[in-house]
Amino acid sequence: MIRAWLQAARPFAHANIAPPILVGIALAVASGVAFDPWLAGLAFAFGVLDHLYIVFANDHADRDADALHDAPTPFSGGSRVIPEGRLRPGQLKVAAIGAAGLLMVGSGVVALWAARPWLPALAAAAIALLWAYSYPPLKLSYRGFGEILQGLGVGMVLPLVGYYLLAGSLEATPWEAFAPLVVLGYVSNILTALPDVAADRAAGKRTWPVRRGEARARRDVLVLLGVGLVLVSQVGPPLSREQLAGVLLPPALAALLAMRWLLRADAAHRADLLRFVTFGLGAIFLFQVSWSLALFLR
Repeated sequence: MIRAWLQAARPFAHANIAPPILVGIALAVASGVAFDPWLAGLAFAFGVLDHLYIVFANDHADRDADALHDAPTPFSGGSRVIPEGRLRPGQLKVAAIGAAGLLMVGSGVVALWAARPWLPALAAAAIALLWAYSYPPLKLSYRGFGEILQGLGVGMVLPLVGYYLLAGSLEATPWEAFAPLVVLGYVSNILTALPDVAADRAAGKRTWPVRRGEARARRDVLVLLGVGLVLVSQVGPPLSREQLAGVLLPPALAALLAMRWLLRADAAHRADLLRFVTFGLGAIFLFQVSWSLALFLR
């Protein structure tokens, strides 16, 4: 049972959650706020509960579509605990509700203890985005709006949690600095949807690759990756030329490597598809980490 729950928790997927929070913390430090390890730890704890809510709720909501997926990957197709019969849908539903409840209660406690009154609102926003993404009546990931919701959740709400917990106020929030993160969160959704095209099409899920086609979606990924990387030179705390190069070089190299499999990364060439997705997601991860490091050292 423990192994089943660990599988359902999808720990490697936390690479989508922790880095945006880290960027938010780094933005606060770059603005002159003193680094507080306790508040930073609370921001990452927020991310853990949000992560568990997301993976449990998505497994429950997408159980029918996941059952149609005959070739799941580490990035997509759910955790597989329901199709494999390791956990029941009701168990995942209860776990998702529990994680959401802990997120709201914990945010309320921290709001009182640390004088961060807006934290419960951010928790509610995170919960609402996933609900709108996966559950009726909206079920927006099936209607072609999943990329927008993930961009807002990963690129706006999570870094804002990190920033707000350290800064203690939203008055001086560098809202424009979230633009690259929103774009790259949008790209992340496209990348993880690429291996799921056949199952999503059968389930009536209108993801970006289903709407645009696999080849065009792969080209869109590289273009939008470029847009996100260029934006960082235009927004946020100013960086020296050397610092900016240090931020952009690692993700740019990963994106260039992804181009090697651009033409063959489809369902007929599964290994190439996984390499393309891996390097694309790697570019996003490297950007978030390298930008955070540059902001801390600024």
